[in-house]
Amino acid sequence: MKAAFNPKQPFELPLLLPSQVPMQEWESARVLKACVRSRAALGALNEAAATLPNPDVMLSSLVLLESQASSEIENIVTTADALFEAQQDASRADAPTKETLAYRSSLYHGLQAIKQRPLSTRLIEEICSLTKGIDMQVRRVPGTQLSNARTGETIYTPPQGEALLRDKLANWEWFCHVDANDPRSEDERFVATLDPLVRMAVLHYQFEAIHPFLDGNGRTGRVINLLFLVQQGLLGQPVLYLSRYILQHRTRYYELLLAVSQEGSAEAWQEWIVYMLDAVHETALWTLAKIKAIHRLMEETQRRVEAHTKLGKQKDLITLLFKLPYCRIADIVDADIAKRQTAAVYLQTLAQAGLLSTQERGRDKLFLNHRLIALLKSESNDFEETNTLASNTQLH
Repeated sequence: MKAAFNPKQPFELPLLLPSQVPMQEWESARVLKACVRSRAALGALNEAAATLPNPDVMLSSLVLLESQASSEIENIVTTADALFEAQQDASRADAPTKETLAYRSSLYHGLQAIKQRPLSTRLIEEICSLTKGIDMQVRRVPGTQLSNARTGETIYTPPQGEALLRDKLANWEWFCHVDANDPRSEDERFVATLDPLVRMAVLHYQFEAIHPFLDGNGRTGRVINLLFLVQQGLLGQPVLYLSRYILQHRTRYYELLLAVSQEGSAEAWQEWIVYMLDAVHETALWTLAKIKAIHRLMEETQRRVEAHTKLGKQKDLITLLFKLPYCRIADIVDADIAKRQTAAVYLQTLAQAGLLSTQERGRDKLFLNHRLIALLKSESNDFEETNTLASNTQLH
């Protein structure tokens, strides 16, 4: 008989095995319907991202937005403007902005790492360490509890003891890597039949319930979501803006996570899984629309510049301005697009044409791709048409 849930006692978290959790109910008609819809949206996003001429532009912008939202879920609040300005040089950024940029670094690190090795306890320690900016290892001391932010009441006490946590993480790893082409046991055969999106949802719950670190678990878990989708071949690049949905439905997110621990029932699991599938569906569609809008803006910018300019390396310059919406003269030089004096002329010319705006930062002048910044910050996918390039204007 299952013991009653006591939020003040370390939770006896079941292993991810069909004999311990109601996996047979995970692929109900409701879950499968949500899964089909989510896979279709994710497939469309992945296809669009794979065919972009400049995928790094989208990756740079969307990863920053994902970093901002994931950090805000943990009440680490900064602005998109601060992030874009600091992405090349964070030395003068405030603490929340630096911590949000650290999330981006941890995602990039994980993305490079899984090309060589699978998701593992060691890798998630590295990801959490980069996120927090200090060495983070699996918890070794007791005392960790999660509390209601408003009342201070303890709502969950995760498992305790390093050996136990590592056992739970070993089971978590197993669930990550069951080979659908070579299942060796009844448990593996069952897990291998689960859709990867269902597995992602289950893995996210399990990781958050293990709560292996003293801090940074939420952000580390959301990095893992994206890495798992890349590792499973459902995303070529981690462009899915998944934290947007979680931020918008944050209360429900925490309620459903807790309900699985409290109840452990098939119904609680299904509610949680469908929530995550809905998150994938909605954010895949949102991200796809945003990618298309950014691409349209790039094409419109390219046409306007080509019609009125003799600038060298036009495409390289425009790509950089979309990758670094807050651009300095030195960025043009470092990208080997032009020497400093020529780079200054290029940027000033585009600013005079209305394609860029300028801001002073001490001795530095920043050139802002203000239409891109507005597009990224807006729920709308419309952008301002620039008509300031008169037909008699010649850019040199």
